[in-house]
Amino acid sequence: MGHEFELPLEAEVGATPEEVWAAISTGPGIDSWFLGRTEVAGGVVRTAFGGGEMPPSRVTAAEEPRRFAHASATGDDGRFVAYEFLVEGRDRGSTLVRMVTSGFLPGDDWAEEYEAMTGGAALFFATLVEYLTHFPGRRATPVTEFGPPVTDWPRAWQTLYAEVGDAAPGGKVRLDLPGLPPIDGVVYHRGDQTLGIRAGNALYRFMQGFRGPMIASHHLFGDPADQGPAWRAWLDRLHG
Repeated sequence: MGHEFELPLEAEVGATPEEVWAAISTGPGIDSWFLGRTEVAGGVVRTAFGGGEMPPSRVTAAEEPRRFAHASATGDDGRFVAYEFLVEGRDRGSTLVRMVTSGFLPGDDWAEEYEAMTGGAALFFATLVEYLTHFPGRRATPVTEFGPPVTDWPRAWQTLYAEVGDAAPGGKVRLDLPGLPPIDGVVYHRGDQTLGIRAGNALYRFMQGFRGPMIASHHLFGDPADQGPAWRAWLDRLHG
């Protein structure tokens, strides 16, 4: 049967329309809040994540700095995903940002994938808002690591919450990883399948992989050392 969906989200941020435009329409900008590494070239948005590539997404609107939109091709089964960003300047240098994720999920078993997509969209938008609020104009190094397969997700999340401390929205947390300095941060987003933490020079995120492992998908600002092995070992210890 399948399911057609539209997920609108909006927020006012303390960044200029030009800073928002750079964040939503350029590869380095998208790298700082979305997934993996993204390239925007030749009217196509390409994102590499977790050792693979997401389906390319063709730019359908680029009206700087007001509107940027792109969509994947429609598959034989009707599947597609589209993103639209609307940007409106406000008083005192603030900007209203609206992100609409829409598409079609085929088959009779769409509900689980839709839940994951809804949670993911909320996390990505919250990260975009956090980036524009605290790190506008800066460029991040994405870090993506996968833990072992998870069979008991409620237990996996409780283990993660116990490890970080106060995982409620606005809660102060600490992450201790061998080989890295202690990470002190605050929870900026918590969903049923997601957790986002802002630290002084990074945005740390944890996601419930769709039918898979816990995923660490972080954005590190400045000139960070390679943190991938430390996060992989940390996930293995928590969920192995």
